[in-house]
Amino acid sequence: MTFSALNLTPALLSAMPSHLSTPTRIQREAIPVALAGSDMLAMAQTGSGKTLAFGLPLLQRTDIENTNIQNVVLVPTRELAMQVAQSLQDVSTSLGIKVLTLCGGVEPEQQIAALALQPQVIVATPGRLLDFINQNLVTLSGVKHLVLDEADRLLEMGFWPDVQRIIAAMPPKRQTLLFSATLPVALESAALALLFKPVRIEADEKNSVVDEIEERVYLVNKGSKAQALIALIKQHDWKQVLVFVAERNAADALAKKVAKAGVSVAALHGDKDQAAREQTLADFKAGNITVLVSTDLLSRGIHIDALPVVINADLPPNAPVYVHRVGRTARAGENGLALSLVCHGEQDALAAIRQLTGRELALNELDGFPVTDKPAEASATGERKRAPRDKKANRRSNSKRSIKQFASKNR
Repeated sequence: MTFSALNLTPALLSAMPSHLSTPTRIQREAIPVALAGSDMLAMAQTGSGKTLAFGLPLLQRTDIENTNIQNVVLVPTRELAMQVAQSLQDVSTSLGIKVLTLCGGVEPEQQIAALALQPQVIVATPGRLLDFINQNLVTLSGVKHLVLDEADRLLEMGFWPDVQRIIAAMPPKRQTLLFSATLPVALESAALALLFKPVRIEADEKNSVVDEIEERVYLVNKGSKAQALIALIKQHDWKQVLVFVAERNAADALAKKVAKAGVSVAALHGDKDQAAREQTLADFKAGNITVLVSTDLLSRGIHIDALPVVINADLPPNAPVYVHRVGRTARAGENGLALSLVCHGEQDALAAIRQLTGRELALNELDGFPVTDKPAEASATGERKRAPRDKKANRRSNSKRSIKQFASKNR
């Protein structure tokens, strides 16, 4: 099937980038429904082409003569907002449709000036859009189409109050499209409450990981994770590795250790200003940085062409985040590798991920990194009591500089 079989107009088809010829499954299933004007709850794996699945129908149904804001796409992060906006602009510019990004990290004055150009499509994070609504800088009374991209994140309490206020500023009669790769059962009722007689599309099994991703899980001492990571990178000579950690301080600390090992590295997290974040991500995409250590800032929606490896230096406590993290690799049908370094204290998180994804995720030994930490013991009340770590073993692990040294010691 080609895009021309999806009732897209000749003008839209000619505006699409030349490398787009065959629609993905979510595009094949979602585009006709969106063009028909129905509300939709669409589930599809990360990297499956969700942006164009909602973006192409939005652009086709935009009235070019109408200079009001007709379409709003809400996303949880500024990086994703910029990426979605760019994907839409790749098609919209030649059609004469204006797309504007509204997100934090950019001086409001720049975005206020851009509003004077009368964009018909707004891609926004909830906080900045609500701020502009409260200042009467943005009017949403003419909105015809609303998209919640990464809807599960937007339905969580951190965003949900702002999202509700934004929706209240829109006409009740509109088309609403919800797209996500994961959707916990607890959020489904909130999602469905936003929709009118929705069509439900599950292009892939909910909360699933694409088959093109090879997953490996290694059990290591908590104090050995940094050196295990460095050893793996050097052993395999990967040219591009995205590493996820749980906290901002951990990102900086791990990046320093990787840098001391002679590997090109940068850290990316919310404490970095927007310009620094954009430059770091651009350098990584361009191949100027081998290892990018990030918090979950990049776990959703960020596309990096042919990213070969994602490593979880820390498992996320929220199981759906794992699906989004590993989905940064094996995008658009490519193959990818997802490694997780797990210590005994992360067994509950691992169990939750196994239950969510239905994957076995067997624990393996990492050659040269013997596990000497003891698993936590359950107390009489059923609570887990943290076992003491083998600090000497961790110091021995940290003193190693490469996997070759470990290998030589164990011959």
